[in-house]
Amino acid sequence: MSNNPEQSNHNQENNIEVQKSAANQLEKIQNKSETSIELSPRDKETQSERARKEALESAVSVEAGGSEIKKAKKHSISIKRGQISKKAREESYSRTMKQVQSELPPINRAFSKFIHNKVIEKTTDVIGGTIARPNAMFCGAFFAFLLTLMVYVIAKKIGYLLSGFETILAFIVGWALGIIYDYFHILFTGKK
Repeated sequence: MSNNPEQSNHNQENNIEVQKSAANQLEKIQNKSETSIELSPRDKETQSERARKEALESAVSVEAGGSEIKKAKKHSISIKRGQISKKAREESYSRTMKQVQSELPPINRAFSKFIHNKVIEKTTDVIGGTIARPNAMFCGAFFAFLLTLMVYVIAKKIGYLLSGFETILAFIVGWALGIIYDYFHILFTGKK
């Protein structure tokens, strides 16, 4: 270390340039984040950490002429975003549900709390994925209408009385055809 006045003056100028450069980069990144889509607190934190690293790297490159930046990159710890844990997802879900439910009228809030109960949600998901598939329900309703209409017209001409079970039977036949259609559709196309 020498106490040469020219060197200390030069170091002070470099420090000022480094600070200005870092401030400019930070300002650019903040402007980008303001114009971009709304970020989560975790994303904002990651972005600000990245900005700090870039500012530090530019400062190192200005001071050392760029030779030390390669070393800094080799030894820096990269921030990796892994999978979100089940606990974090559940906490986020419950926070969102509470926030949304707090904005609902009391009757709708009570209904929402009932519907979004874990047991009820799991049950409806299983039923919706197996027996209450949309194609099966549509086919059941369509066949119930057509077959009941045909049976009614024929029974009216013959003079036969209907028991009321015809509609239920027609729905079951249509539902079964809808399930079979879904099965073959998934089998051949691979899409649900």
